[in-house]
Amino acid sequence: MIDATPLLRLYARQRAAKLAREDAAEAQRAQLLRLLRIAADTRFGRAHGFAKIHSVEEFQARVPLRRYEDFWRDWFQPSFPILTDIAWPGTIPYFAASSGTTTGNTKFIPVSRAMNRSNRRAVLDLLTHHLAARPMSRILGGANFMLGGSTDLVRQAPGILSGDLSGIAAHTVPRWARSRFFPPLRYALMADWEQKIDALARLSLETDIRTLGGTPSWVLLLFERLAALRPDAARRVASWYPKLDLFIHGGVNFAPYRARFDELFAGGAVDRREVYAASEGFIAAANRGEGEGMRMLLDTGLFFEFVPVEEIDGPNPTRHWIGNAETGVNYAILLSTCAGLWSYVLGDTVRLVDRSPPRLLVTGRLATMLSAFGEHLIGEELEAGIAAAASSIARTVTDWTVTARIPAASETGGRGGHLYLVEFATPAEPGLLAQFAATLDADLAGRNLDYAAHRSGGFGMEAPKVRAVPPGTFAAWMKSRGMMGGQNKVPRVIRDPALFISLEQRVDPN
Repeated sequence: MIDATPLLRLYARQRAAKLAREDAAEAQRAQLLRLLRIAADTRFGRAHGFAKIHSVEEFQARVPLRRYEDFWRDWFQPSFPILTDIAWPGTIPYFAASSGTTTGNTKFIPVSRAMNRSNRRAVLDLLTHHLAARPMSRILGGANFMLGGSTDLVRQAPGILSGDLSGIAAHTVPRWARSRFFPPLRYALMADWEQKIDALARLSLETDIRTLGGTPSWVLLLFERLAALRPDAARRVASWYPKLDLFIHGGVNFAPYRARFDELFAGGAVDRREVYAASEGFIAAANRGEGEGMRMLLDTGLFFEFVPVEEIDGPNPTRHWIGNAETGVNYAILLSTCAGLWSYVLGDTVRLVDRSPPRLLVTGRLATMLSAFGEHLIGEELEAGIAAAASSIARTVTDWTVTARIPAASETGGRGGHLYLVEFATPAEPGLLAQFAATLDADLAGRNLDYAAHRSGGFGMEAPKVRAVPPGTFAAWMKSRGMMGGQNKVPRVIRDPALFISLEQRVDPN
C-alpha cells in the first residue's frame, strides 16, 4: 500500500494555517447565512422566510426550537421516506437510524450528500490536529479500523437507504480511501456482533492497523478478544497493533475508562483523541490533550446555538451562539445543518472551556439529568463520581447505569434514593463496594449543592446503593435489545422502570 501521509501532511499544513486565522463568530455567521441561502426554496425555508433573514438574531426570531419529535411529526413523517425539497434541497438519500438511549424508539436522522461531505471534512480536521501533535506520524501507511455497527443498509425506497451511521460512511467512502478502510465490506456487513468481533479481531491481527476508533466499551470487547487470541503476548495494544498511530474515541465520557486504557496503551506512543460526532453531524474534535476540550468545527456545514439547561423547557429560552456564548455555563446544544435540521435540540449538554477558538466538553445529555428528588445531578457529575469511586478501590468500571428508587406507598418513612448497577473489569468484594458507594456519595455531594442538601440531615435521600453485576451483563442486555455495537450506548440514567427491570433480570432472572 502506498503511504499517502505526505499528501495528507500538505493538506494539514494549509488547513492548520486557515484554522489559526479563523474568526469564530464570523465563520459561524457566514455558515448560517450560507445554509439559509441554500435552503431558502425548500418547504421549510419558505414557511420560515429564509430569504428575508440576514442575521443570526433574525433567524432566532423566525425559527423556534424543535426536538426530533417535532420535525418527524410536522415535516418528515408525512412524506417519509422520500423527503424531496422538504427542509434541504433535493432528495435525502440516507437516514441514520438512531435509537433513543432511554426509550429505544428508532429515529431516522436525514443524511444529505452535503452532510456526508461535512463528515469527511471533519475527519480531515481531526487528522490535521493529529499531525500537528505527531508530525512524524505515518497514519495513511496502513489501514484505518473503525469499529462501528453493521454496514448493511435497509432500502426504504429506490435510491434511499437507512441504517447505522457507520454503514452510511462505509457506503459513501471515496474510492481512493477504500483500500485504507477497515474492515472489508463483507465483514462490516455482519450483523451478529459477537461473530463480528471475533472475525474482526482475527483479521485485524493480520493487518497493518494505523488508526483505531470506536466507543470505549465496544473497543474493550475487541481488546478482550485480541487477548484471548494472543494469550502468550502482553495484554498491550502495542503487541497487537505495533504500528498504531491514533486511537479515536467518543460517544461516552472517557473518564471511567481512562485507567483501563492507560494500562492497555502502556509502552506505546499512540495519540488518543476524543471526537464529538452525532448522527446529526460531526461537532468537534480534540486539538489538545485529554480533558482539555474539543475544538468546534465552525465551517463544515453546521450552525450552533446554546440554551442554558435550566431554560430549555421554558416558554422563551435564551438562545446564544458562538458570538455571545459564555464559558463555564452548562448549555443544551442546538444544531442547524446541511441536512435540513434547524434549531434542533440535539439532547446533549455541553460547556465551553474556551472561546478563541471555541472548545467544549460534553457534560451529559438532557435525558441523563437525575433529579427524582430535586438533586439536579447532571451527567458530567455522575461520570466524575463513578470515576472517583472506581479510583478509590483501584478497580476499573466497564459499564454502569443508575435509576431512582422511589419508595412504595407501603414503605412508611421510606426516603428513596439512587440504585447503581456497576460492571467491574475485576470483581469487587462487598467491603470494596461499600467504599465505592461512600466515595461516590461524597464526591457527588462535593460537586452538587442540591445533592448535598438532600443527603444531609437524614430526611432527604438515602445513601446510594451499588450493586455489582457479572462481567458481560451490559453487553448481553444490549444484545437482547438489538443494540450491540456501533453508536449504541448503555443509558447512564434509566427513568423507565420497565427498562431497568429488564436489565435487573439479566442479573437475577428470578
